[in-house]
Amino acid sequence: MNLFVFGLGYSVRQFIGLYRDRFTAIGGTVRSPEKVRAMAADGIQACRFDGAGFDPVIPDRIARADALLVSIPPLGETDPVLEQFSHAIAAAANLRWVGYLSTVGVYGNADGAWVDESTAPNPATIRSRHRIAAEEQWLSLGERAPFAVQVFRLAGIYGPGRNALVKIADGSAKRIVKKGQVFNRIHTADIAQVLMASIERPHRNAVYNVADDEPGPPQDVIAYAAQLLGRDPPPEVAFEDADQTPMARSFYSDNKRVRNTRIKTELGVALRYPTYREGLQALLRAGDGITRER
Repeated sequence: MNLFVFGLGYSVRQFIGLYRDRFTAIGGTVRSPEKVRAMAADGIQACRFDGAGFDPVIPDRIARADALLVSIPPLGETDPVLEQFSHAIAAAANLRWVGYLSTVGVYGNADGAWVDESTAPNPATIRSRHRIAAEEQWLSLGERAPFAVQVFRLAGIYGPGRNALVKIADGSAKRIVKKGQVFNRIHTADIAQVLMASIERPHRNAVYNVADDEPGPPQDVIAYAAQLLGRDPPPEVAFEDADQTPMARSFYSDNKRVRNTRIKTELGVALRYPTYREGLQALLRAGDGITRER
């Protein structure tokens, strides 16, 4: 099976690392010539695509692909992949699966209530409104195409090198408290197994929440990571008093609990890390958080 990826970012590279042997060839896009060379050293046939200009071999790579994974976010109101390559994708004779990585942010704020894939999106930010528009464009393409399009709404991503253990170890962790606030999370290994399960069992125009089993307060995750490392957690800081970027503050505008039932019943997925506790324990065993000096 030939895989082509638009946007060889962190989560996608974790997916490739776990399931490389399932594919006969893997290619994808990065933004710079330096990253093209870095991907080549890792056995990935990379091309340059920066949202506007692109390597002229990309349409041919699309034509050869059996599976197409898209992890590039919208650029304003435009989906850059569809803007440049919708005709090539629609005409790809070998293509049988397309996956678009989105976000649970499209649900907006539910005041801590549960949401699932049947919940109407209610995006609270411009960024999330652009996301739902991109989802609709991909699903519209899937309605007309012979291949299956799937949308994956990801919760807060963590994994090797990017997690609360690392933040505790490098001193960047903040224990911000906003009353009643909860988030879902998802380990990159579980994102990867959901994607592979979908490739093996595609469903036309399916939408999946990719989230863990236990939404919880963000300060609890930081405290648990500190406990695992045998360190004192950082002091609690009220959300109103916290020094955060506008982007970081915007995440706290959405308060919801995300159900993940469909990935289990439709794709047969059993989460490797059903809560942040199992995920952080495994990351600690792998060495995260213990390689830096205090």
